Amino acid sequence: AHAIAQGQLAYYHALHASGEVRLIKNLTELNDHINTWTQWESDTQQTQPPPGLIISMESADPIMKPNQLSAWKEAGLRIIGPAHYGPGRYAGGTSTELGLTPDGLALLREMSQHNLILDLTHLSDEAFWQALDHFDGHVLASHNNCRALVPHQRQFDDKQIQAIIERDGVIGAAFDNWMIRPGWVRGAKDNERVSLEHVVDHIEHVCQLAGNANHAAIGSDLDGGFGREQSPSDLDTIADLQKLVEILTKRGYTTDNISLIMHGNWLRLLQNAWSRESGG
Repeated sequence: AHAIAQGQLAYYHALHASGEVRLIKNLTELNDHINTWTQWESDTQQTQPPPGLIISMESADPIMKPNQLSAWKEAGLRIIGPAHYGPGRYAGGTSTELGLTPDGLALLREMSQHNLILDLTHLSDEAFWQALDHFDGHVLASHNNCRALVPHQRQFDDKQIQAIIERDGVIGAAFDNWMIRPGWVRGAKDNERVSLEHVVDHIEHVCQLAGNANHAAIGSDLDGGFGREQSPSDLDTIADLQKLVEILTKRGYTTDNISLIMHGNWLRLLQNAWSRESGG
């Protein structure tokens, strides 16, 4: 795991060096990147800027020891989800009832010291609550849906979502069909049962629990683990995420609230987290 992750890091840095992407590591770089894109949107005769990337780790198993975290941060890592599926080096993940390991507690201490963001996605219920008790930094759920709508341990229940809201965190909706509507079966070729409207049901549930639109966002999880056969039927390419704007508008969301859901909440969380390191 350590070796594979090092190779992935090298690939991201090669993309950055070639100008294909921009790796973003701090508040100054983030704000500069947003300003560059804003200027391009007002004058598209300019050269389009590269997309920005923030390096996150899903399952911290590649980190062999918690005290190695400073080297990972130096390499650009900014967000860590300690677990994925099953038991891990640092915590129990999806489909387990395992909590944090001793190394997991040490990892959270190191993350707090280095101001890394904690991704609660995939943590078991026990590990979730332990993590909140032992970590005082910024938290998010990068790709997570609502257990109230799709009963499964992979989703978060209302108490967990409210706990993230209380920490000013953000929950990004996932676009994996089985997580969107109950009863969807892999391989059944019935993805017409699932649409972006059903994704918005999860976004709206988070907004209702919060009483505002400040904590719901797009997580997607459209990273190559599955294709159209397991995605909402009206989503063909990444550009179709813009259809969410029309759906949210029809449900009565204001332009400002839609902007928060589409990008603003993630941006605010990152700016708040990284302002610690810039004297803000």
